[in-house]
This record gives sequence, C-alpha cells and structure tokens, in this order.
Amino acid sequence: MSMRKVLGFALLMVLAAAPAWAQNINAAGATFPYPIYSKWFDEYHKLHPTVQINYQSIGSGGGIRQLLDKTVDFGASDGPMTDEQLQQASVKVLHFPTVLGADVPSYNIPGVTGELKFTPEALAGIFLGKVTKWNDPAISGANPGVKLPAEDIVVVHRSDGSGTTYIWTDYLSKVSDEWRTKVGKNTSVNWPVGLGGKGNEGVAGLVKQTPNSIGYVELIYAVQNNIPYGSVKNATGEFVKPSLAGVSAAAAGAATSMPDDFRVSITNAPGKAAYPISSFTWLLIPAQIQDAAKKVAIKDFLGWMLTAGQQFCEPLAYAKLPKEVVAKEQKAIAMIQ
Repeated sequence: MSMRKVLGFALLMVLAAAPAWAQNINAAGATFPYPIYSKWFDEYHKLHPTVQINYQSIGSGGGIRQLLDKTVDFGASDGPMTDEQLQQASVKVLHFPTVLGADVPSYNIPGVTGELKFTPEALAGIFLGKVTKWNDPAISGANPGVKLPAEDIVVVHRSDGSGTTYIWTDYLSKVSDEWRTKVGKNTSVNWPVGLGGKGNEGVAGLVKQTPNSIGYVELIYAVQNNIPYGSVKNATGEFVKPSLAGVSAAAAGAATSMPDDFRVSITNAPGKAAYPISSFTWLLIPAQIQDAAKKVAIKDFLGWMLTAGQQFCEPLAYAKLPKEVVAKEQKAIAMIQ
C-alpha cells in the first residue's frame, strides 16, 4: 500500500472515530462581556475540540433580536429581556447570569490625569446636557484641588442597542427623576446630547481620540485602552472606584434573594463598599433545544462556565458569580429540555 493510501486510510479512520455530535453553535449579543466570553469559548474548545461556539459581539439589542428571529442558538444581554420580549419568543427563554461587571465613566481631559469623582447629579446632568463645562460646580465641587478646564464636555454614548446602555440608563433612572421621566432605561434611548459609538470598542475609541470627552464603557475596555475612569458616589454617600470588590459588594444583597428567573438589577445597590453602576450579564438560552447534540453541548458548557470557567473572570476585570447564584443556576440547567 502506498504512503498516500496509508495516510488517506488513517484520515478516514480519524473521521469515522470523531463524535457524531461535533457541533458549531452560533451565538450573538452583548459587547460588555465579550472579552470573557471570547476567552471562555476558546478555553472550552480546547477541552472539547468537537464543539465550536461562534459569538458575534453585536450588542445586547442585536443578541435579543437574533434570538427571537431564531438566527442564533442562544443570545447574550446585559439587560434582562422584558416581559414583552419574552412573550415574543416561540419557546421559553431562560436567563443564566455569567459574570458581574461595571459600567465606568471614562474621560479624556487634556492635562487631567488623576481619578475624578462623580456624583449621581453630575452624571445625570452631563448626559442630560445640563452640565456642559468641565469646570461646572457639579463636577468641580466633588474634585477640590483638581484644575478642570472651562471646556465644553463632549458626551459619548452607544449608537447600537446595548446592555451597557441598559445598565447606565437603569442607574441614571434610579438616581435622577428627570432622567427617569425624560429618557428612561432601555438598551436604546433617545439621547439628549452626544456622539454615538458602536459597541464598547467604539465608545472607548471615541473617548480616547476626542479631547474633553466622557463616555461609559465596561471596566475592562477602559483598562485595556488605558483611558482614565472615575469613582462614583454610591447610595450611602461613599465615592467608590470601580473594582472587582466594589462589584461583588453590589451583588451581595441579590445573591441571597435572587429571583427564580434571575432577572435582577443591582445598580445603586446599598452597602458602603458597593460600586453603584454594577450588573450581572446573562446568556439567553431557549428552554427547548430541538438539536439533541447542541442541547448536550450547551448544557455542558453552562456547567463548565459556572465552575472551572469562573477562574478566568478576575484577570479580565470581571467579578465571579456569588456561590449562592452558581448553586441556583446549576439546578436551572435541568430546565433545558
């Protein structure tokens, strides 16, 4: 037998031995957790070479839309689906919290390199277009000793449907009656002022290249792009810098009182150490998956994510899930049929 035939026969044997359930699984949604999701899907593929999870980081709004349109196997969002959206789904959709993260006010003020402090009133005023100069007393009052310029503030926000926006506007709706009544909370809102950037990547890029700008991004995007970000005054009156500890403190109350469907908000949470613009982020999994092989792979991935996968969170500036939430989710995996 020639060497070519031997190699060909060996290849056929390998293919014949490959598991019948080798799968390509497609998912789409939130950019907020994209760095950790990318790491997870890569690490899981190393452990299970027959399973390839392809994730499009298109924003939470797009992830929910594609899930409802059945163009993906599962979605991802930083804001829980609304009752109305859940009713549009042809099968029940389950929410699985994955990690905890933080929205941070990131800024680019030439000559100002230190960490600024932001009150809820200042942030609401800036994004409402009522606080328009960096040296406005709403900002300078919390930052004595910092020389803030008399320059116009350039507001940067998301242009796409975004869970990062949901978290930001959920927070502003809790701390500002004017924001709640005029703008509200959603993955997309009618912004009073500002420039739009696509994805966390787009907002981070715009802030980095635009002098005197401020935007909101997930913590890891500010860290990776080396953009300054500020501390925020929480519900107890403490200025707390975004950190894993601050995010975990914000989740402490929800960990023991998590609703059965896992749809919960932890913005402006009580607690002296709580960072106030924190959130869970969720995978959106259909409760019925017709493809048996995909169902096995997705359920196995969820189990791995909740255990071994959590070790990858902190190096990427996400907080691990509280153990009480993990235990509750492990039971919920059985609901996928």
